[in-house]
Amino acid sequence: MKTIRFKTSVNCMGCLAKVTSALDNLVGTGKWEVNLNDENKILSVETDRVDPQTIIETLKNLGYKAEMLD
Repeated sequence: MKTIRFKTSVNCMGCLAKVTSALDNLVGTGKWEVNLNDENKILSVETDRVDPQTIIETLKNLGYKAEMLD
């Protein structure tokens, strides 16, 4: 399984609550996390089956930006 990292605009606990259901459904509970302490609000996702663009589009549909890193 690989880890994909994204710079995001998910910047608070309220934002995190808003994206949790969608990301849990997309990649699975416990397969992702957002580091709110990092200035870039890094989203790390462990997956072999979900395309990075799908994750970006999912966040965009919820009103957040995401840009793939690495």
